[in-house]
Amino acid sequence: MPDDLYSHVIGVDDAPFPREHRGDVRVVATAYAGLRLEGILSGRVRRDGASAARVIAALIGGSRFAAHTKLVMFQGIALAGFNVIDLRALHEALGIPVLVVARRPPRLAAIRAALLDHVPGGAKKWALIEQAGPMEPVAGLLVQREGLTLAAAGEVITRLAIHGTIPEPLRVAHLIAGGVTTGQSRGRA
Repeated sequence: MPDDLYSHVIGVDDAPFPREHRGDVRVVATAYAGLRLEGILSGRVRRDGASAARVIAALIGGSRFAAHTKLVMFQGIALAGFNVIDLRALHEALGIPVLVVARRPPRLAAIRAALLDHVPGGAKKWALIEQAGPMEPVAGLLVQREGLTLAAAGEVITRLAIHGTIPEPLRVAHLIAGGVTTGQSRGRA
C-alpha cells in the first residue's frame, strides 16, 4: 500500500434528522492530513434521494482539499436515510478510493424490503448496494470498498482509528454534524 493513502483522507457523515423530516439533510466532511484536522466541508443531500455520489463528488472535487485527497470514507453506504452512495461512480468521479465502514453487519433483508416496498427508486438503490459487494471484516470493522485492497483498507483504519475502532475523520464528522444540527453532539460515531 502506498504510504500516502492515509495521509489525506476525507470522512463524510450526515446530520441527524427527525423521522418525519422530508427534504435535504446536512452532510459534513472532515479533511484530514494524517491525524490533523485540516478543514471542514458541508453540503446537503436529499432524504431518501439519489444524489449522494454526485453531491459528494462536487463537494470534495470543488474544494481546496481535492488535489491532496487520497481517500474518502463513510460510515454506512447511505446518507440521509436511503440516499445510497454509488461507490463506483464516486470513485470514478474523484479518481480516488472510496471506503465504507460499519461496526455491525447490515440487516440486508430488512433493507431490501424497505427499499423495494417503501422507497421511490428502491430497486436502483438496492442494485447499488449489491454492486458494492458484501461487507468484509478487517481491523475490527466491516468494509465495502472501491479502488483499494482489503489490506490497504485495514491499514488505513488501523492508522486513523485512535479513539476506538472508527477512523478519526468519520468520528469527528459525526460529532460536528450532530453538534451543528442539534446544538450538541451525542452518541458515538
